[in-house]
Amino acid sequence: MSEIFHAGISGYRGRMGRAVSNVLDARSDVVVAARFDRGDTVDLKLCDVIIDFSTPEASVALAQACAEAGGPALVIGSTGLNEEQEALIEAAAEKVAIVKSGNFSLGVNMLIGLVRNAAQRLDGADWDIEITEAHHRRKVDSPSGTALMLGEAAADGRRGELSELRTAPYDGVQGPRESGKIGFSTIRGGGITGEHTVMFASEDEVLSLSHSAIDRSLFAKGAVAAAAWVRNRQPGLYDMQDVLGFRQA
Repeated sequence: MSEIFHAGISGYRGRMGRAVSNVLDARSDVVVAARFDRGDTVDLKLCDVIIDFSTPEASVALAQACAEAGGPALVIGSTGLNEEQEALIEAAAEKVAIVKSGNFSLGVNMLIGLVRNAAQRLDGADWDIEITEAHHRRKVDSPSGTALMLGEAAADGRRGELSELRTAPYDGVQGPRESGKIGFSTIRGGGITGEHTVMFASEDEVLSLSHSAIDRSLFAKGAVAAAAWVRNRQPGLYDMQDVLGFRQA
């Protein structure tokens, strides 16, 4: 029998927070010690790990509070963080173990590896890369955190930085597409859970790698798996590649 651990849920009133609650409540090896949202007070000592799907501001504040208290460990799924907020979470990870990911799906993390390998092997002079993502109408950040992860993987495969390879959105008369660039397209509508496609297009053929999320619980299950993994780790900033053992030590 697995060792029982105590988990907290930050942003529990949100869609992902409710999904995480359902997954945790169904497990016999977890005690949900705290459920809280912005403005709520929480005793961090009650938890071995906190799963956070809230907002960038709330995630930074929680990471700083955990770092100051020497724990608990954190799993952060909030997206849309700016560079300053990312840096603050990195600083907090010097004192507490944090798993941060734009997507906790096993399938998406497999897709990331495939995209990196394809970008490495398909010459940027001949193959254009376009990333398309679709989400529900309530999602506020664009492109999605997962789309940006895929873009980073593609840029890494091309031995470059996404900030340098990313092309501006297509709108109006812009002239021919610049060779070697990575483009993004965004769709927002209805209740789409999450769809991502990375297209590699040459003059002669098109290769598309795709992932579709059918049920939001898959992200919650991944986040809970990350929580079970990170709760006893040394301070540091980890991601799902670490959790799944894809990254070599």
